[in-house]
Order: sequence, then C-alpha cells, then structure tokens
Amino acid sequence: MGKVIKFKGWLSIKTITIFETSDMHGYIFPTSYMSRNENKPFGWLKVANNYINEKAALPEDSTILLSNGDAIQGSPLAHYLHTKMQSASAIAGLFNRLGYSAAIPGNHEFNYGQEYVKEGYKQINGPVLCANILNENGEPAFGPAYKIFERSGVKIAVLGLTTQYIPHWEHPENIKGLTFKSAVETAKEYVPMLSEQADAVVVAYHGGFERDLDTLEMTDINEGENEGYALIKEVEGIDVLLTGHQHNVISRMIDGVAVLMPGDKGRYLGKVSLQFNKYDGDDSWTLVDAQPELIETTEETGILDDIDDLEALNDAIEDWLDEPVGKVHGDMTIDDVEQARINEHPYVEFINRVQNYFGQTEIAGTSLFNNDAKGFPEDVTIRNILNNYPFPNSLAVVKLTGAEIKAALEQSAEFFMLDEAGNIIMSPSWMYPKPKLYNYDMYEGIEYVVDVSRPKGERIVKLHFHHAPMDLEAEFEVTLNQYRAIGGGDYHMFDKSKIIREVNFEMNHLIARYMQIFKGVEATCNNNFRVVNGSEYY
Repeated sequence: MGKVIKFKGWLSIKTITIFETSDMHGYIFPTSYMSRNENKPFGWLKVANNYINEKAALPEDSTILLSNGDAIQGSPLAHYLHTKMQSASAIAGLFNRLGYSAAIPGNHEFNYGQEYVKEGYKQINGPVLCANILNENGEPAFGPAYKIFERSGVKIAVLGLTTQYIPHWEHPENIKGLTFKSAVETAKEYVPMLSEQADAVVVAYHGGFERDLDTLEMTDINEGENEGYALIKEVEGIDVLLTGHQHNVISRMIDGVAVLMPGDKGRYLGKVSLQFNKYDGDDSWTLVDAQPELIETTEETGILDDIDDLEALNDAIEDWLDEPVGKVHGDMTIDDVEQARINEHPYVEFINRVQNYFGQTEIAGTSLFNNDAKGFPEDVTIRNILNNYPFPNSLAVVKLTGAEIKAALEQSAEFFMLDEAGNIIMSPSWMYPKPKLYNYDMYEGIEYVVDVSRPKGERIVKLHFHHAPMDLEAEFEVTLNQYRAIGGGDYHMFDKSKIIREVNFEMNHLIARYMQIFKGVEATCNNNFRVVNGSEYY
C-alpha cells in the first residue's frame, strides 16, 4: 500500500506592498530654492507620481504607505510655514491627500518645539507611531507604539522607532519631559509580541546604520545614534526594516530582512513587495518572499489634482525669499567651499561677527553647513540667508577654559587628511555614512594654525588670544550655535551646564537684523586661522 498524502486544500497567494518616504524635510516642490523656477528630480509632488503609478498597478487593499520621519523641517518652505503661518498644515494636508497609513517622528521634528510637532500631527489622518520616545508617565508620547494593519486578510504589524540620540542635539526646552530609549532594547520588547499577532513585522526606524553594510566596520562615533545593524542582528522576528536619517540610498536583503533607505527630499520611493502563502484551513498567512527596491524620482511633472493651494503657497514663498535684506560692500561670494574651510573666507568671518555681536563676546565659532553654501552677493535676500544658513539654530554663550577651546579645535581638525600627493582634503569619514560637514567649526577672535601633517589630537600648533599664547587655564566666553553648545556633533567638551546665557532668536533672523542695524556690511577677512601641511607653512 502506498504512502497516504493528506491534501491541504487550495494554495492562496497574496502580495502586500509597503511604500516608504523618509527625510522629506518639507520639500513639497521640486526645487532647492537656490533660485526660482527650478525643476529638480525630487520633492513630494514628484515622489507622489511614483507612488500613485505604482499603487494603480496593484490590487485594491494591498498597500501601506509610511512616512519615516523628518517631514516638517529642513527647507525654506518648512521655515516659511513655521515662521509666517505658525502651522505645518500644508504638509499635513499632503499626508492626507496621499493617504499615508502612518508617520514616524524624526529627530528634526523637534527643532520647532513639541507644540508645533503635536499640532501638525493632530492634522494627519493616520496614526503617529513611536515606541521609544516616552512621556513623563512612561508611555509613548506622540501616539501608539505600533499598529497592526489588515490588508486583504493579511496582518502587517508596523512598529515605529526614532533615533535615541536627540537629547545630544536638541535644545532642552524642545524635548522637556521626554525620555528617549534605545531602539534595539525597545524592539526587543515589542517584536516578539507582534510576531505572534501578525503575519509580518515591519520596523519603521528613523535612524540608520552604525556599520558599513559591506565591510561591517563601525562607522559611527556617536554610540546609539544609529542602531540599524544591531536591530537586524539582535532582534529576532523583523521581516522589513525601513530606515532613514542618514540620507543614504539602500535597498537590499540582510540576513533575511528586507532593508530600505530612500535618500532624502523624495529622491526615491521605497518599496517592499511581500508575498504570503496560505492553504485552506490555515489560520494565518506565511511570508515566503520579500523584495525591496527603490524607485527613482524623475523629471516627470506632477499628476496630483487640485494643487492650486500649494502652488499659491509656493509662489508666496518665492516672493518672500526674494525680499531684500541688506547690502555687502566687497566680495562675500564663495567660489570654492572646500577652500573656504581651509583659508578663512569673508562669509565665515561675517557669520562669526554676527554671533559675537549678539552674544556679546570676542570669540565665536561657526560652520559651513553643506557644500551648497555660496556666500552672499552684493544685494542680500532672505533666499541667500536661508540657502547659506539652513538650520533653525539659536545662539548660546558658553564659558570655556583655554584647554577646552583647544580640545574643540583639535576635534574640528580631524576633518582634514592628506592625500598621496600631500594635498589637504576632507576625510571621507565626515561624509559617510552621513555627511557631517556641519561639525567642522571655524573660529573668530583667536588666532590658530592647524597642521594636518601631525597626528590627530596634536594638530593645533598655534593658539593665540589677543596676539599672545592663550592661557589654557583661563576662562573665556564663546558664542556658538545652540546645537554645538550642548555638545552636538560629539563635542564632549561642551554641554548645557556651561551655557551662561542664550540668544533666543534663530540665526537667520539675527543675520538679517545685523544687516539692518549696520545698513550694509563689509566683506573683510583677517585670516586669523590657517590649515597647513607641515611646519614650513607657519
């Protein structure tokens, strides 16, 4: 007698598709706002084309669309909404028009304070998911920790997580009453339970990877900022890991987990296709395949209907950006941003002058925040200010010893290295896995020389104050942006205990105010610092 085979019934197959946007930073339109009438391959309206086209080709009730953080801050449009309209309603409205299933908060959501964040979230139809940011009662502060979505009978659990490193960057008032827990430890609490309740578990994490995904070498100096690799390795039961924060482009399988990171500004739409099988009589669906991919945004024009309100908003922003602020006498334009970090530039000196003026100090430090900085033309507009100074930083005055100032300079000096020909170049570690150009500071009010040929920690070969060697035991008042003053960028010689006063206005406002006070500014450069290769240069 042959072997008896029990018939399990008919096999059913379902495909559920997860879509992700991340780090949109308020870029609704395809423009950087560097100039009018740009048509760039990014922006919410263009990534919406990808989503609408992709969704149209899929069965009904088979998709989930997630926003993975940093949605309401980071562009001139977002700045306009905050300062002029005191509301992120335009961005919230776009969430609703596209039908986002849920949103996860990012670190930059807190730049404008909790009330602004909460008001924006109230206008979103879908839930805000975050398990590891807790209120004073130890509960998720902005909504549920997770949600189980049912699509065509398949249950998909989505757990929201945000980088725990926010207290190292954010003004204490903006995160008052909140506790930030490790994403890994939080996931260990929730994922086993969600695995039992759902057919697949998606972790939407506004954070990135602490290791190079090819070499597995550690890439993070900020322990705990990014925990993506640890989530995969230490948390059993994750089927899909959606990431962000680092603005990188990642689509791959890692140890059976589908992983995505779709860049920033809507340059890509993330997509994961999940295939489930189920035999008649089974209680649940079984995940049998996962395919991550990134869909690149193109030059295609928008296909969203009825966006007259958004176009009117954009026209108002363009007009506002072109409002005149002041005049520059002399040349304050930046032709080579890398050289402006090596040899002091009039724009850098000007920003430090503004900081010293409002901080009432002699010493100040600032950065060129990205490689798009162009400096100021003769006629300065709001557009020029926001393109050069894109962050909503206020100022803080810190009291530091000369030794602490020297330590900060040594840390900034690690920005540089020498190539094989002996040329001074930027160290790749400051660009990958996330650009950190904003962590290289240049100071005014002191004279110093950085010798890149020397070992790290020994590169400040000259440090003078008032043309004499700085007393390393004496104390000095220094004006910094608030991010740096509390230790942002892993500058451990700074912290909030050293802040002695604050200037509670955003720097873009202070720059405009300075120009109005002085009725035009001079493009000057005293060359108080130099970056060199070898002792023959000093």
